Amino acid sequence: MIATITGKVTEKIDDLIIIEAFGVGYGIYVTFEDFGSSKIDSQIRVYIYDHIKENLHDLFGFKKLETKKLFEQLLSVNGVGPKMALSVLNIDGALDVRAAIANGDTSMISRANGVGKRLAERIVVDLKDKVGLGSIDISDTGIFRSENSYINDEATQALISLGYSQNDAFNAVKDIDKNLPLSDQIKIALRGVKK
Repeated sequence: MIATITGKVTEKIDDLIIIEAFGVGYGIYVTFEDFGSSKIDSQIRVYIYDHIKENLHDLFGFKKLETKKLFEQLLSVNGVGPKMALSVLNIDGALDVRAAIANGDTSMISRANGVGKRLAERIVVDLKDKVGLGSIDISDTGIFRSENSYINDEATQALISLGYSQNDAFNAVKDIDKNLPLSDQIKIALRGVKK
């Protein structure tokens, strides 16, 4: 079993990063978040989930151990394979995905490719009490999250798509009246947000 790989990022291809360690290049599937933060020629260490099935041998890598644990929890749900689990993690950061599961937000979970409403409900039912939100220090993110304050409302997502960080986007819209038209919310947010 491969537990971790430490080496240099030599290539980024589609949703794979290639890490070269001791002359061997490992193709590793990673989350969008880890993909974006992995720079070519930089040293990196990832926790590995080694998926071997018949004639298949895929490596899934995670910069944070907590993200790997959530990935493995998702795999415990009937009908969720490694690619689908990665797709769920790609909805948003691991903390937000865990919060969505803990709060039963099936609409957020069903945004993942290949995850329908029924499977999203199964994920919530199976993992709601297992995601361990109590072990996360939410204050570390600078964002207060409650059942109705995910970073997935339209105004926040619009700012993120413009290149703003999740933290800046969330803080820019959190005090804006949600009853205003979306375009007005974005205009107000843009006055105060820093890229």
